Amino acid sequence: MKIYFLGIGGIGMSAIARYCKMRGDEVFGYDRTRTALTIELEKEGMFINYDDIEQNVPKDMELCIYTPAIPKDSKQFNYIQTLGIPMEKRSVALGHITKDKKVLAVSGSHGKTTTCGMIAHILSNSKYGCSAFLGGILKSINNNFIFSKNSEFVVVEADEYDRSFLQLYPFVSVITAVDEDHMDIYHTYENLYNAFLQFAHQTKDNGLLVVKQSLKIKNDLPQHNFSVQTYSSCESDANNHIDNLRIIDGCYHFDYHGTEEVFQDMKMIYPGLHNVENAVAALSVCNFALKSIGVEREEREEILRSGLKSFSGMERRLDFRIREKDRVFIDDYAHHPQEIAKTIESLRALYPNEKLTGIFQPHLYTRTRDLADDFARSLELLDEVILLPIYPAREEPIEGVDSKLLLDKINSPKKHLTDKNELFSLLKMLNPKFLITFGAGDISFLVPEIEKLLKNDMI
Repeated sequence: MKIYFLGIGGIGMSAIARYCKMRGDEVFGYDRTRTALTIELEKEGMFINYDDIEQNVPKDMELCIYTPAIPKDSKQFNYIQTLGIPMEKRSVALGHITKDKKVLAVSGSHGKTTTCGMIAHILSNSKYGCSAFLGGILKSINNNFIFSKNSEFVVVEADEYDRSFLQLYPFVSVITAVDEDHMDIYHTYENLYNAFLQFAHQTKDNGLLVVKQSLKIKNDLPQHNFSVQTYSSCESDANNHIDNLRIIDGCYHFDYHGTEEVFQDMKMIYPGLHNVENAVAALSVCNFALKSIGVEREEREEILRSGLKSFSGMERRLDFRIREKDRVFIDDYAHHPQEIAKTIESLRALYPNEKLTGIFQPHLYTRTRDLADDFARSLELLDEVILLPIYPAREEPIEGVDSKLLLDKINSPKKHLTDKNELFSLLKMLNPKFLITFGAGDISFLVPEIEKLLKNDMI
């Protein structure tokens, strides 16, 4: 089959493209920017163009899969609509691919990518395996796609944007957080909440819904035929929780309490207190999944223990680029106030005496407008703040909404507003010992150059 991907460079789209290529399809695609990821796709045999013109669309393609973020004025999108060939949103395609599998789907306003990666890593490193469509690059394999022809499990990141996750009917559903976001789609928090409620209710009979203990969504479910379990890193009344948490040689150690058993002295090398909580969710999912196929307790414990211990993280999720005695540089995908706050709080716990400098690139005008006060409060947790201009992604500018709006709201004596061209001069002047970059936009392209600068003896 000849398939064309509109927005092939997106993290979710590229995983589906890799699946189609693996099963023998001819894969073509368009994206507006050539990135490290699209270069990898090209090396894997996919044909990608970067000019939004009709002539770049293959005439004999049989299916078009497109991202919901594609602009309405896209020339290729509008041209393909005239051709009369089938067109599917990314979420619909993923729903078709996974409909006959045991889907382990992780949703939430934040935490889903790392939790998804943990689940995929734990299961894929066992003899039972899994396939996975991830919303980030799993560092241990440098990929966002895993395929197993023998496993019945498919790990999927369930994205709430454009209600995409409502195309899934999981065997295990996870909800990590329901915070206000994507108001350009939902308009009200009630609409967002109800979408998560519907996602929860789509869990298959005899399956499992795993919900963070603090979320009231667990109490609002209509009648259902699946199990519900809660998780927490600190609340002992949750079905799945931990205790005896301690840090030894920079690693977390804790006892994991499941619904029926306790696995003592689990070790996690991946940093971040919020990632301990993500680990509790991941362990809960893997434990249930393995139980469902008859794996005995002792073997389950060993799979969970070894998988968690060897998990090295996801790219751009608390990603240590430099970790030296006199210099630390971390890159993080956080683009929501809660994500930013949790990352900073985790780093404060690991580095209580360090001055933390952060560079933040806001993502989307609507998100910046709707959450400006929350962003300001989160960024105030830093000792020094550097703001870049808003990354628009799919949006047109909104009058009065810019990074200066955020800067004025941040109550900190050490705050700066700069652009990409002046950033490096500012960094040379500040010479930060501990630096964090935040954002979901093209700040990722700056990270290698920032890393190079910080490693340079001249700074």
